[in-house]
Amino acid sequence: MRGASRASFAGLTERLEAENITSAAVATRLGNELFAVVGLLDAEHGLRRALSDPGKPAAEKAAVASALLHGKVSGRTESLVVAAVESRWATSGDMVDAIEQLAIEALVLTAEAEDGLDDLEDGLFRFGRVVAAQPELRAALASTSLPADGKDELLSTLLRGKVTPVTLRLITQMVTHPRGRALPVALDMCASVAARRREQLIAVVRSVSELTAAQQRRLADALAAAYGHRVHLNIVIDPAVMGGISVQIGDELIDGTAARKLAAVRRKLAG
Repeated sequence: MRGASRASFAGLTERLEAENITSAAVATRLGNELFAVVGLLDAEHGLRRALSDPGKPAAEKAAVASALLHGKVSGRTESLVVAAVESRWATSGDMVDAIEQLAIEALVLTAEAEDGLDDLEDGLFRFGRVVAAQPELRAALASTSLPADGKDELLSTLLRGKVTPVTLRLITQMVTHPRGRALPVALDMCASVAARRREQLIAVVRSVSELTAAQQRRLADALAAAYGHRVHLNIVIDPAVMGGISVQIGDELIDGTAARKLAAVRRKLAG
């Protein structure tokens, strides 16, 4: 993506991050629904062009997307797709590509929630090697004469119980909806998203109340500057902290809560 499309995609990924999804079930539903939207937009060319038309008011496109999706998908999915159609794209294909990337990101969040990012990367890599070494399998998976259901069944027979469910889901999506890509390219794309996610530091932030999106961004930026890595915030609302926040990254705890200070005062009094 270039120019306006790159900036729009960056804005969407920030929105996804701000959702702070830590539930595997929520992330899986989001990913599956976004993939369904991609399938719809790929099939309905007129709708795709209308929703990405830079000459139409953003509010008008948002209203169409909302009317199409409301009540059929989760609120998160609807809001992300509405944000996508409100954004500016160099081509209609860029918008659909961006929504597909968000779907992949969501399923990577599933793997993260299940502590399975390493398994996801490993499963994608190993399956890519198997496909590369078996021309007949590669031809079957790329064949236009074998319907999507047949490919789904074949992959389930080959991989169920050997890879994690989210790995199987991503592989199946890339095989049954290649969107013009060779399978190795599609698998590498998924693996690169997982790799970027794994390289992030995870900070568990405990606060007595919700942090605003701006507060979360400032905290993430400050931690990234301090640690030299992107930092993903997992926010935990904990009345026990009483005030302030505590941040835990790995084994390191940065505690600025009122409860910590009160406990220190109590220790001094007891001494």
